[in-house]
Amino acid sequence: MTQPKAIIFDLGNVLVDWNPDYLFRKIITDEERRKFFLTNICNLHWNELQDGGRTIAEGTAELLAQYPEWEEQIRAYYDRWTEMFNGPIEGTVEIFRQLKAQDGYKFYALTNWSAELFPIALELFPFFHWFDGRVVSGEEGMRKPDPAFFQLLLDRFGLQANEVLFIDDNLRNVTAAEGIGMDSIRFENPQQLQAALAQRGIVVNL
Repeated sequence: MTQPKAIIFDLGNVLVDWNPDYLFRKIITDEERRKFFLTNICNLHWNELQDGGRTIAEGTAELLAQYPEWEEQIRAYYDRWTEMFNGPIEGTVEIFRQLKAQDGYKFYALTNWSAELFPIALELFPFFHWFDGRVVSGEEGMRKPDPAFFQLLLDRFGLQANEVLFIDDNLRNVTAAEGIGMDSIRFENPQQLQAALAQRGIVVNL
């Protein structure tokens, strides 16, 4: 297998552990009510609209108009957003660190992330600065799994799809990347990633 020129990382749940439940288990202690809220109100589809460029104010206002009885919880979603993180996924950060020490690779981030929140993430997670470049969905007005979003990164940094390795935890994003010719790994955990890299002749140690 040909060695890639560039390795592209997703960020959430690849390099950092993110889950709204980490916050809302503190706010909504009843499990059934919490599941209802995160499935039907502040759900992942709604969050992705902000990742795609809609402002947090617009997204919040939409839900407040529909669910005024949930105002406290809706506002908490972004007011206390940093509490949705359980820190770095240390094994993946170590893999990234070792890959950075090897010659021959460029590193890019391709992430679905609100443009308003990403500057905070850069402060929270210093290793986000290790990339040679990054493409943030909220800044571009498009997001994974749109093939055009992948192509934007390739064009911006002068890459071809067959020259890169893409790592993401979401199957739909991996499928989209493979659809335009990117070798891709669906991330499950650092040990699985280490093994998948080894299959490609890329050696790291955990």
